[in-house]
Amino acid sequence: DYELCEECGHLYPVPREDLINLHREHLLHLLEMGDMEEALQLLQRIEDPGICLAVSEQSLDQHPNLAASHFLADYLTAHFYANLTTARRNEIQALYMGSKVLLTLPELSRVNYYHLSSRPLLMLEQLLMNMKVDWVAVAVQTLHQLLAGQEVGFTVEDIDNLLSKYAEKALNFPFTLKEKRS
Repeated sequence: DYELCEECGHLYPVPREDLINLHREHLLHLLEMGDMEEALQLLQRIEDPGICLAVSEQSLDQHPNLAASHFLADYLTAHFYANLTTARRNEIQALYMGSKVLLTLPELSRVNYYHLSSRPLLMLEQLLMNMKVDWVAVAVQTLHQLLAGQEVGFTVEDIDNLLSKYAEKALNFPFTLKEKRS
């Protein structure tokens, strides 16, 4: 049905908003089905860059599943980086990094941290608080690789400070001195 509507859009004039809605729903459907290749082809078929940007951004704002969010954040960063405001760029890149970190976690545990996908530092802190040290190691390594030369609102130093803070707390043992009695 989406393809039929798309063909009609080429033959008859369709209002811009209706065209954006059509493409957004089609894109979300493809991403929900896990068909990333077809989703990419759909985005490439959209001739107007403004419509393509609107479709991609609106789709991302619908908070699709993890793989779809990762795909859309990557697509927006790769194709529309210059068209985005600095705040929006940082938001999208943080979501990209957060989804990348989530993909490194065991599949059954991802649901517990999905709500933090747009806040990678907070996700890292949550992993530390939950004592998931092995997962933290992989997450930190992933973030270090992704942060190389990127500006996303936080830095490698912020990650190191967070790790230092929790390492210090882990070594802080409250105790009381006992008097020796003879």
